[in-house]
Amino acid sequence: MTGRLYVAPGASGTSASMAPYVEGLLRRGIVATAIDIPKRTAEEAIDAYVNLAPPGADVVVGGQSYGGRVASLAAAREAYAGLVCFSYPLHRPGHPETAAERIAHWPDIECPVLLLSGEADPFARIELLRAYVARLRKAELVTYPGLGHTLKPVLEDVLDRTAHFIAALTAP
Repeated sequence: MTGRLYVAPGASGTSASMAPYVEGLLRRGIVATAIDIPKRTAEEAIDAYVNLAPPGADVVVGGQSYGGRVASLAAAREAYAGLVCFSYPLHRPGHPETAAERIAHWPDIECPVLLLSGEADPFARIELLRAYVARLRKAELVTYPGLGHTLKPVLEDVLDRTAHFIAALTAP
């Protein structure tokens, strides 16, 4: 086994809803743990996330939607090996003007970042996401045409890319 990922669910999910990610990554040699974080503002959930996912040179954090946003805020504050965001909620649906506020912390993230997103996601206008990814120091954006705020139809590809990203970060 190589790498360790802590992954948090979206606002409407629980750690159980992340089971396909955890199980799929385990089959790929990545130790993944789903964690439950408080459903408050993302900023209020940072401490809980960090307590459940202790920073470390071999620890990667991430999450689906809200969980990814909280993980990104934790990564802006703590030293992690990497960050993986599944369907990052760049803005509220119909309110792209809130995007700049939701990524204000991105320049503070020092670790490599993998963002995976549907190109029709109502929480992330793809042209904004492509423009804003440049604010991250080391980032890769993978998009999926026709997908909205779920990556389930392409889960095997998402898991392959995530496992490769984590293995490359944590290789000796």
